[in-house]
Amino acid sequence: MSTVASNDSLQTKKPQSIREIMAPLIAIIFGLFMVVLDNTAVNVALPGLVKDFNSSLSTMQWAVTGYALAQAAVIPLSGWLSDRFGAKQIFLLSVSFFTVGSFLCALATDPTQLIAFRVIQGIGGGMVMPIAMAFIYRLSPPDKVGAVMGMLGIPILLAPALGPVLAGWLVDYASWKWIFIINIPIGIVGVLIGIRSLPRIVRQTVASLDVLGMLLGPLAFASLSYGVSEGGSDWTSAKTITGIVVGVIALLLFIIVELRQKQPMLELRVFRSFNFTRAIIIQWVSQIALFGTMFMLPLFLQQAKGFTAFHSGLTMLPQALAAAIFMPISGRLFDKIGARPLVMTGMGLVTVAAFLLTHISGTATSSALILPLALLGAGMGLAFMPLNTHLIQAAPQNLVGRVTSLTSAAQQVMTSFCVAGLATILTSHITSRTPQGTKPTLDILTASFADTFFVTVVIAIVGIVLAITLSKPKTASIEDAEAALEAKMMLG
Repeated sequence: MSTVASNDSLQTKKPQSIREIMAPLIAIIFGLFMVVLDNTAVNVALPGLVKDFNSSLSTMQWAVTGYALAQAAVIPLSGWLSDRFGAKQIFLLSVSFFTVGSFLCALATDPTQLIAFRVIQGIGGGMVMPIAMAFIYRLSPPDKVGAVMGMLGIPILLAPALGPVLAGWLVDYASWKWIFIINIPIGIVGVLIGIRSLPRIVRQTVASLDVLGMLLGPLAFASLSYGVSEGGSDWTSAKTITGIVVGVIALLLFIIVELRQKQPMLELRVFRSFNFTRAIIIQWVSQIALFGTMFMLPLFLQQAKGFTAFHSGLTMLPQALAAAIFMPISGRLFDKIGARPLVMTGMGLVTVAAFLLTHISGTATSSALILPLALLGAGMGLAFMPLNTHLIQAAPQNLVGRVTSLTSAAQQVMTSFCVAGLATILTSHITSRTPQGTKPTLDILTASFADTFFVTVVIAIVGIVLAITLSKPKTASIEDAEAALEAKMMLG
């Protein structure tokens, strides 16, 4: 056996205190913070990117959609690659890939380059979260898993609050390029600390890679998103029809291939469970309502209300703070009352928030937005964790390890469809209301955004109705489900 193989097979002694795992925890937090921060920062920068590149929203939204699709493509590979090559190596490679993608994004000179480089970012960022969660669970002392996971939650909660503010300040007072440049030192420091502190996890024997699934899945999702986005201009155009037809065919082939594989990239057989299927459909609807509204808000603030990017980021703070407050509350309530009342209440708050946004005028002050933004954040905080935990519990226990990749990838796909769809609806409403050869007025923009927000109202109401079918988990607690999620994240 080679020296490299011998080193890779080393299993470090499990640390006995949080102090002993502080260094690897810092390395992982650096990687997580960078990736999560970037997810929210680019949303605020979109209007500025449209202006700087002299492009359109339907084109520049692919900087968000392409990133999400790239993440969806590599999330299912994280467990296989970690088992095959080692968790430490893949985590460091992922952070490095994300950092290189950030550097390239800062150098982009046209929309095509930026979108392509964002895809590179997504390929690196997609594997950071699942590997980080599994890594920390393996390192944590058995009696301190909750405390360690709480520390890991800091960047997950802090980055969405800071992302819009920091991005807005950089766009207004420096350049959008700095949104990506700031990732470079963070990524380098994280990699250097990780090289020295992250222990090697023993490699495992894995099945052969599901190459067909790896190719067909991203092709299907990307083609469908492209077809939907092109439909905003003309649903009968060759580009729209081609995207949708190719997407549908690739999706059908993907399903057939995955069902025939003994070790598929995504375990679609879990849909044979009615409880799981029902829960994941509710998750998809909730995802579209929640993240669709969050995607639309920065655009609304900047395009309709004329806010600067920095002002827009500050205005979004109530949403992030409310989510951070209500998320731990929902975790404590989940064991006592189950997912149904929490998801119904959360989606109810999102519905009210989106409805209030349909009535915000272009001349309204920032104070008029505090209530809908706080309601949106509270709804997200109440619904998100209970729904995800219920979903894991609803899966057949022998397939839990495969389900985590499926649900994570599906979330990214729903996000991409949501962004493409809402951008298409918004663009079509603005175009239909604006006389040819003129620019949209404030009234036209406000009315168009109101109609688009109303779409999220309808979707959120559907989420409430579907949530009625959820039942209280009969056995495992939320802590048990989270432990199962993190322990199984890299298996299968």
